[in-house]
Amino acid sequence: MAERPDTPIETLDEAAARAELVELAERIRAADLAYHRDDAPEISDADYDRLKRRNRAIEARFPHLRLADSPSDTVGAAPAEGFAKVVHARRMLSLGNAFSEDDVREFVAGIRKFLGLNESDALAFTAEPKIDGLSLSLRYEGGELKTAATRGDGSVGENVTANARTIDEIPVRIDGAPEILEVRGEVYMSHADFGALNDRQVESGGKTFANPRNAAAGSLRQLDAAITAARPLRFFAYAWGETSEPLAETQLAALDRLKGFGFAVNDRTSLCRSAGAMLEQYREIEQNRAELGYDIDGVVYKVDDLGLQARLGFRSTTPRWAIAHKFPAELAWTRLEAIDIQVGRTGALSPVARLKPVTVGGVVVSNATLHNEDYIAGRDSSGAQIRGGRDIREGDWVQVYRAGDVIPKVADVDLARRPETATPYVFPEICPRCGSDAIREPGDSVRRCTGGLICPAQAVERLKHFVSRAAFDIEGLGAKQVERFYFLGWIREPADIFSLESRDREGAKRLRPAEDLLASARREGEEGETAREAFADILGLDSFDHEAAIRQLDDLGRHPLAGQLGWGEKSAANLFAAIRDKQRIPLDRLVFSLGIRHIGEAAAKLLARAFGTWDALIEAVDAAAQDPAAYGDFLAIGGVGQVMATSLVTTLTQVEERASIDRLVAHLDIQAVAAPSGASTALTGKTVVFTGNLETMTRAEAKARAEAMGAKVAGSVSKRTDLVVAGPGAGSKAAKARDLGIETIDEDGWRALIGQA
Repeated sequence: MAERPDTPIETLDEAAARAELVELAERIRAADLAYHRDDAPEISDADYDRLKRRNRAIEARFPHLRLADSPSDTVGAAPAEGFAKVVHARRMLSLGNAFSEDDVREFVAGIRKFLGLNESDALAFTAEPKIDGLSLSLRYEGGELKTAATRGDGSVGENVTANARTIDEIPVRIDGAPEILEVRGEVYMSHADFGALNDRQVESGGKTFANPRNAAAGSLRQLDAAITAARPLRFFAYAWGETSEPLAETQLAALDRLKGFGFAVNDRTSLCRSAGAMLEQYREIEQNRAELGYDIDGVVYKVDDLGLQARLGFRSTTPRWAIAHKFPAELAWTRLEAIDIQVGRTGALSPVARLKPVTVGGVVVSNATLHNEDYIAGRDSSGAQIRGGRDIREGDWVQVYRAGDVIPKVADVDLARRPETATPYVFPEICPRCGSDAIREPGDSVRRCTGGLICPAQAVERLKHFVSRAAFDIEGLGAKQVERFYFLGWIREPADIFSLESRDREGAKRLRPAEDLLASARREGEEGETAREAFADILGLDSFDHEAAIRQLDDLGRHPLAGQLGWGEKSAANLFAAIRDKQRIPLDRLVFSLGIRHIGEAAAKLLARAFGTWDALIEAVDAAAQDPAAYGDFLAIGGVGQVMATSLVTTLTQVEERASIDRLVAHLDIQAVAAPSGASTALTGKTVVFTGNLETMTRAEAKARAEAMGAKVAGSVSKRTDLVVAGPGAGSKAAKARDLGIETIDEDGWRALIGQA
């Protein structure tokens, strides 16, 4: 999706739409987890909104393809482990978005139409800054704070009561409140407090935060409330959940009452009586945004009359009576000092702008994405000009924006300030990490390294993916530790992880911090000589040289050696135990962990359900490599297309790749996908294809009945098909079933089989 232009929705056929919905669901789900659960957003708000809008548009055109767990029906992400769970008495919903003045006018017109109001009828809205923080729900009973919970997935959040009690702007007791009152608002951090916190983190050698939102979220979601207490968190109240009695008759009056209870409410909230007044307030807040002292990303409009709010009600995930008018991406100008190339796990060469640091939206930006070589050259993937054809060069004065206040991007270049010495950037055709050819396939906007397993950058990124949360998720072996282990020679491929313990017992390349190893190498005597030999072996040096060792590690992209973590016997034992615990792995997680291009979490689950076991999957892969007709085994799986199948087969039949995977699998106990629970039926484990018209039940009903009886329903006929149900009008699928000798029955036979004769 991010590597190609979106296909116009009106040109999508059903197969392409089905595949894209699966891909969109996977990407949106990953973005939800990164933002809501991990406090580490991976895509911008703007890109996230684009994915959601496209998902809804495809569902609108193909409603029968809507996934059972469609991201259109979800809010937030599941709570993280480590906190008790709190079920919200009333769901914490998200808001619909407006991106233009026309969107706001349409919102107001839609409200009037829903309520049956004329233009002359009075209708007021509140307009308030949209705080960029972490949503929190506070439940008071008898005036006492009982629980504080994060949004979570909207229905279930994390219990952070002890932490919330440390925030000065959250009263522990309130007087005169209803017996039951849930106050909802946003935990945030001011710009000044954020800067001071990062300064303290640097002084103490701790982790710095990327922006105030991440700092606030990370501070609130600490298992140790003492850490939260030491962080400068604040709270704005802007809404409520369950109440035992109404707070007021209007939104504005309810906010005033919350203020009377001791809560901070935003003093820039105002009452607007028309779309024009709402837009005027939006522009005023936007103009003074930098003076607020805290991050906001838009303005929220709400119908002021609470009785009208009740009449308007809710959609599945958003209220009809409110909308968030997002700000456009913020802009700033700075100098582009260098263009660096990063190599990802699939070999993609991604250009990164190294910038003279500049503050954009309260965040210091020193790096920004440049997308790909076409973007640098001033053209899109079809060759058409962007930015008027202006290219981007090192030394240029560039305009930087933060789409949705998350990921910085370079938008434009000022030719009037271009240095005379600036020359056009030549995108590398050789991988900067391993020297292999970097090729760009037809139709692809990305150039990729062909080095595969010999490329250290790809190897490290693939290992990071292998141990990621959705893959093997080995406690104590995260991305940073994998990188260190790789460049010290302890782990070069996934199988090495599972032989670490045996190699450690044998005394080979023990888990020792690099700084200690270097210190040993400096000493005279047997220990020093052993350390020098070990380092020379790990780094491929003819003889040990301290400065050469550091230079080589740095050349390979290492972090400074002083940052190494020490390893004691207990730490090593804990790691080995965690690794042993992950040797038993579900099939879908194994498939996802391999990092095969186009095979994400959702696709891995589809493949696991379709084939059941690793051996069956590999058998189908080998068959497809020998006979293209055998690709039908993959294409018969709903949600699996030709591109995905080709990527899977090509990767798993590469000689070196397959050998590496075979070495890994030898260490694992791969859990097969179990048959559906319940009593065995005549359809348990069978693959069924429906073709033609069904006259006594819908296709959806027939599919549901088949799956309830333990069958898999496929979209096309292959040699793995067990049964074809052919109704009137059956064509090529029925013919192919006859050619393959597959049992074929009519609708009467189907009804008899499922017990409805």
